[in-house]
Amino acid sequence: MKNKALKYIILLATISVTGVFLIQFAFVRYSYRLSENQFTESASVALKEVAWQIMLATNTTGNFDSITPVEVINDNTYLVNVGVTFDDELLKPILDEQLKRHVLYYDYEYAIYDYTEEQMQEGKLVTTSGNEKTSSFDFPINESYTNYFALHFPDRSAYFNSRLSIWYFLTGLLLIVVLFFGYTLSVIIRQRQLSEVQKNFINNLTHELKTPISSIALAAQVINNKDIVNNPKRLFEYTRIILDQNMRLSKNVEKVLNLASLEKSRIHLNKEEIPLAEFIEDTAELFKQSNNGQKSIIHFHFNGLNPMILADKFHLSNLMSNILENAVKYCDREPEINISLTSGNTMWLVSFADNGIGIPKEHRKKIFTKFYRVPTGNVHNVKGFGLGLDYVYKIVKTHKWKIKVEDNILGGSTFTISIPKTYE
Repeated sequence: MKNKALKYIILLATISVTGVFLIQFAFVRYSYRLSENQFTESASVALKEVAWQIMLATNTTGNFDSITPVEVINDNTYLVNVGVTFDDELLKPILDEQLKRHVLYYDYEYAIYDYTEEQMQEGKLVTTSGNEKTSSFDFPINESYTNYFALHFPDRSAYFNSRLSIWYFLTGLLLIVVLFFGYTLSVIIRQRQLSEVQKNFINNLTHELKTPISSIALAAQVINNKDIVNNPKRLFEYTRIILDQNMRLSKNVEKVLNLASLEKSRIHLNKEEIPLAEFIEDTAELFKQSNNGQKSIIHFHFNGLNPMILADKFHLSNLMSNILENAVKYCDREPEINISLTSGNTMWLVSFADNGIGIPKEHRKKIFTKFYRVPTGNVHNVKGFGLGLDYVYKIVKTHKWKIKVEDNILGGSTFTISIPKTYE
């Protein structure tokens, strides 16, 4: 699938899911407002019935048309103007009956206004179980009314939950779909990135294997000529080519085999005490004897330190060699490497600072990923599989050390390995 097609599919899918989510949100919001209106209407009708029943009990129904029985203060609080003197013994049974009749089975608080004292009487909280206790709610007062009571619903969540439960379920289901979509999208993107990386790896591997094979085949054809024995110098030269290309081929195959070995099983470390400064010098000296190492200048800054650490010699040597090799390969001038050893509070810090082309900040976390190669600068002109730093990271992690990459004043990169001072 082409990049543009994938981008369009992702864009359309994202717009579609976002649209569905917005529609769902609009429906939930509309349903919530509708439920609020239904609750307010039910409460208002029930309280009008309460006012009528009180007037009916006191033979004052003729005043009903001249008053406004119910004033809605807010969605939870109401004032009920009765227009006639009444008490709690009359109000409570009628209030309970009308609320139940209109299916308002919720806790409520109420208080009767005492016009002689010009204040609300002590309020009461009535629970769904029928228990009563003193209310702490600050009931509103209307100076225009004389005989009235106030009603407050402290919690209407049960009402909304009962009516919006299906929407909550659908919203939760939609959220799961959105999360699944996001996860699927991330998997597709990761798989595509992995596919690109693997394709580059296969192309590099094919090139790295075909080149020495072709060179060996060409040299073998020349040697196969019986007249070659008459030119010992030329015979020696083509023999050297076969040996060099065979060594190159063996190294490439060894890298792939090591990768397979690391993938199949956990790395086994043979730890032993190692004098760190001496080991770094010995490893650098061996590296200097290689083709890449002969091009480089290496400086040591140990400040008289030579601590003993516990590590696997074989893997530690390969780790350092990989870092040094990259410092030389990814450099567009005479390679210069500064190896420093410093002491932190709890760590020994080993730094490899090169003067290479550097690593852009956005790629520094990715360079330790298998097959990954920075897609800028001269990187693609350098032969490799993207396996070296993946191996470095695995060895550092297995030793339970840490590694980080930063810029340096030489213009290149600095790889710093943090090694705990205490043995494990």
